Amino acid sequence: MTVKFSEVWDLDTLFPGGSDSKELRLHMDEAGPKLEEFEKRAQRFQPPSSREDAERLASLLEEMKDTMLHIDQAGSFIGCLMAQNTEDKKAAILQSESSSQNARFQSSVQKIQQDLSKVDDVVWQNILDTEELRQFDFFLNELRDEAKMLLSEKEENLITALSTDGYHAWSQLYDMLVGDIKVSVTVDGEKKTLSVGQANNLSSHADGAVRKEAYESLEAAWMDKEEFFAKTLNSIAGFRLETYKKRGWDNPLQEPLHINRMKQETLDAMWSAISKNKQPFVDYLAKKGELLGKDGLEWFDVDAPVTESKQQYSYQEGAEFILKHFGKFGPELEAFAQNAFEKGWIEAEDRPNKRPGGFCTGLPMSEESRIFMTYSGSMSNVATLAHELGHAFHSFALRPVHSLNRSYAMNVAETASTFAEMIVSDAAVKSAESKEEKIALLEDKVQRSVAFFMNIHARFLFETRFYEERKKGVVPAERLNELMQQAQVEGFGGGLKSGHPHFWASKLHFYITYVPFYNFPYTFGYLFSLSVYAKALEEGKGFEEKYMALLRDTAIMTAEDLAMKHLQEDITQEAFWEKGIALCVKDAKEFITLTSSVD
Repeated sequence: MTVKFSEVWDLDTLFPGGSDSKELRLHMDEAGPKLEEFEKRAQRFQPPSSREDAERLASLLEEMKDTMLHIDQAGSFIGCLMAQNTEDKKAAILQSESSSQNARFQSSVQKIQQDLSKVDDVVWQNILDTEELRQFDFFLNELRDEAKMLLSEKEENLITALSTDGYHAWSQLYDMLVGDIKVSVTVDGEKKTLSVGQANNLSSHADGAVRKEAYESLEAAWMDKEEFFAKTLNSIAGFRLETYKKRGWDNPLQEPLHINRMKQETLDAMWSAISKNKQPFVDYLAKKGELLGKDGLEWFDVDAPVTESKQQYSYQEGAEFILKHFGKFGPELEAFAQNAFEKGWIEAEDRPNKRPGGFCTGLPMSEESRIFMTYSGSMSNVATLAHELGHAFHSFALRPVHSLNRSYAMNVAETASTFAEMIVSDAAVKSAESKEEKIALLEDKVQRSVAFFMNIHARFLFETRFYEERKKGVVPAERLNELMQQAQVEGFGGGLKSGHPHFWASKLHFYITYVPFYNFPYTFGYLFSLSVYAKALEEGKGFEEKYMALLRDTAIMTAEDLAMKHLQEDITQEAFWEKGIALCVKDAKEFITLTSSVD
């Protein structure tokens, strides 16, 4: 008998009662003494002076781990509460408290970092070569190298303390502003009041009039509040740039490149290879416009279905499809996903007051994940669900590894998610029962290439140029619209008849404070995972073990070293990226061929 999977996640197994949870309150209260003890120990800590100090440092690292897990467990849970109900005011208060605890923890870590940066190089190598610290080699070297990039301990502590209410608070304000927006759209003859997330889902509605009305209603809402969003974006960027200036960093990409453990040459090679290969995707957009009976494709038609037979999948059907094809890749991935569905780790219900978008968050103390999305039945939704399960599987693969060696960067984080998405997308195309269905599913794959090579490139171009202008002063809403439209023309290779001027206001990623430039890592992960996926197809089921070994290394290697070890590839060269792009070009050309000969 098939188990019926719930579309609503189970948070009560973590902390029963939501934002009123007594267990959550107790957990956060327990974090206080833990944090205080760690702060005292960090203050007492002195830079190691000999090999004999290795045991002392190892003990401090264990306390760091325990404190971090306690704070992160609460923070992830509260993030789930905020996402499932944007009107949960108690959760918003808890989030502020959790952010404050995290800021204090980071200040202590920075103090330790500063101490480690003072250790003599010979002594440093000696202590890293001890049994107690050998496994933390990469983690400790990274901590030490970061300290050399930063200001004094006192100055960095001040920045961290002020960031809670002066930096991260702007990001939280953005979430509140978006959560407050409601738009009215006529869907299937019925006037509906929708949240931003629900209205965004209409971008793939079969009726062009619905897509247009949803887009125009949202655009009007962004325009109505554009001054608020411009103020928020400028304030986030201003805080970030002022911090960079004090540290002596001139390039706004220095931090995101460091966070993603990759070189500027790698990023340049990736975008250069993409820019040289956009024409097939421009041709795809032109073909799509033609199929929709238009003389050019408009922004609100980019996600439109091109065939009426676009199959709908109930949540249960989508889950079963994912499990079937995960099973063909390997038993670990299938068993993991089955557990996630059965244990209620996934929030997928389409209802009001949910945050737009999707995410996967880890609950490190319980070694579980929770996945958030709004599921409406398209194959694109099924692929998104697989994508988020890929993120969760990445965390699962890292379970044997020490918690301090589990912090992988966003670019490689997108590898596991995109890999899982590809398993499902490829399977869908291959199992298509009609030409129309194959066209619809193939288009779903090509749309992802358009998103990664065009939309995200436009976001990257916009953000890069915005930061350069922000160095000279506040950038008004009108200019932000201009920068966005210019970036979209370039990013989409001139393939769109109209753009989305307020996209800068609508996209959450521009307002995330914990990770700057939340765009290029997606494209990196997409293309990197294509290489991993090609190896998986070549080797079959036996590849799963190697795949999990690669995932475990993502937190203790640079992107370049990871590619060289597991793929034997130099990712600073365009040739690496062109291989993955070529596979995507093939899909775009196949779509054009199929739709040029529709019976």
